[in-house]
Amino acid sequence: MSAAPTKLVDIRNLSVAAAGQHRPILDNISIDIEAAEVVAIVGESGSGKSTLARATIGLLPRGVQVSGGRIEVAGVEPSRLGESELRSMRGRMTGMVFQEPMSSLNPTMPVGMQLTEVCRTHLGMNRGEADDRAAAMLERVRIRDPRAALRRYPHEFSGGMRQRLMLAAALLHQPKLLIADEPTTALDVIVQREVLELMTELVREIGAALLLVTHDLAVVAAYAQRVAVLDSGRRVDWGPVADVILSPREPHVERLLAALPTGRRTDAATPADAAAPVLEIEQLCVTYPGQRRLPWLPRVDRVALQSVTLNVGAGETLAVVGESGSGKSSLARVLVRLLRPASGCVKFTGRDIAQLTGAALREARRELQIVFQDPASALDPRMTLFEIVAEGFPPSVSRERGEARRRVADLLLEVGLEERFLDVFPHQLSGGQRQRVCIARALAPQPRVLVADEAVSALDLSVQSRILALIESLQRKHGFACIFVTHNLAVAERIADRVAVLYRGELVECGTTAEVLDQPAHPYTRALLAASLELGPVAPGKYGLRARS
Repeated sequence: MSAAPTKLVDIRNLSVAAAGQHRPILDNISIDIEAAEVVAIVGESGSGKSTLARATIGLLPRGVQVSGGRIEVAGVEPSRLGESELRSMRGRMTGMVFQEPMSSLNPTMPVGMQLTEVCRTHLGMNRGEADDRAAAMLERVRIRDPRAALRRYPHEFSGGMRQRLMLAAALLHQPKLLIADEPTTALDVIVQREVLELMTELVREIGAALLLVTHDLAVVAAYAQRVAVLDSGRRVDWGPVADVILSPREPHVERLLAALPTGRRTDAATPADAAAPVLEIEQLCVTYPGQRRLPWLPRVDRVALQSVTLNVGAGETLAVVGESGSGKSSLARVLVRLLRPASGCVKFTGRDIAQLTGAALREARRELQIVFQDPASALDPRMTLFEIVAEGFPPSVSRERGEARRRVADLLLEVGLEERFLDVFPHQLSGGQRQRVCIARALAPQPRVLVADEAVSALDLSVQSRILALIESLQRKHGFACIFVTHNLAVAERIADRVAVLYRGELVECGTTAEVLDQPAHPYTRALLAASLELGPVAPGKYGLRARS
């Protein structure tokens, strides 16, 4: 007779509240996680997903506390431990991959020192042993040249690579409980599958539990055994994935599934080669300074983009897809003059933006707006949302405070935030809510070109659907071009007129959405399509996974 499953995590009637707020953040939540099990938490941004994950290991922010119920992790109640005991528990028993890697990594320290801290502090390893283990883990999460990567700083990595660094740090000490808060939002589908396989492999190997916080229902269907659905801090459904997601029984879950990106854009813009392009990218090369391996050797620069040539027409949406580290974010930054190319040029309405100065440069930057990948580091923590968004208005609007507040409130409403958010600060928002603020700020100057660098990767499905529809409606109204950097092929198919594929800094394929996604010419594009899983209806009231091919 087999032994009964052991509950590694037991959460009963948990309520979490913030000081001075009448409405609890979490209200009477109960879930449990067994050893060697994957449990997912899904819900819209602001539903309490991350708060539940943090409460599990005693990482609630200041002013937020457990107001009812209890949490046990391997028989230990974190709320009864002192700070030093909590640190020891986290270092030995748990690991966490945070949603926003740039705000979780120390920008002043090489990543090797940060990755190996747990091994040296809690496992008693010396520096050499810890470095060996860290390099082996970086290789498993597909960081190229792992030994050299240990000496680099966080800003030298792309967003997707930083997410992989966080995963490596969480896995180094082989925790009994791994908490992953949106761990794959910045990763392309190939690496996403590899990372998820790595996490679930750890669960199988050492009997660990995985608590997966995500808005990607396809990931939940593919990897989780049970799932809890949260809405406004309450648990609206809980049980096996087959019952909760694949055969939805709650209206809220049905609404989430209805927001899955499906279909293909039908109102395609005039191709860039048939109209005057608003952006012309000619033989663009971007490099980053490398490090000398030895003092007497020459420095070897790292190539991020190599000989990329593209045109983008007015009103057109060009999706740029590729693996993390392929140069997508470097391309986005060059387009808005936040990065200078090593060679080649970017022309905006016929003018090389690298040559613009003074008033011409300021005007160009108003018309070239970007939504950054990491919203936590893109928002000034000292400013309210009203002040952040109002910065984008022309001086004639900014001087009239009443008019500015009205217009900011309208913009926030368009991206799914109520007027009550006007006077709050970024740290009071969830990750998805912060990303919506970034989008509102970019739309404030009414740009001619909007560069969206993974702009919807951190958003739940319903908000993602509204943002994509919003960008399309604003394009029809104002005629701006959109360069949409994404790793989500379903999103690219939903919004793009054309798709460009980057692979290791080179443009390997570009064409209409139908040409690239239906008849891919390059092996890497075919690999992307083969690795992509989609969740969709298979019968009335039933959903299932299907692979793109």
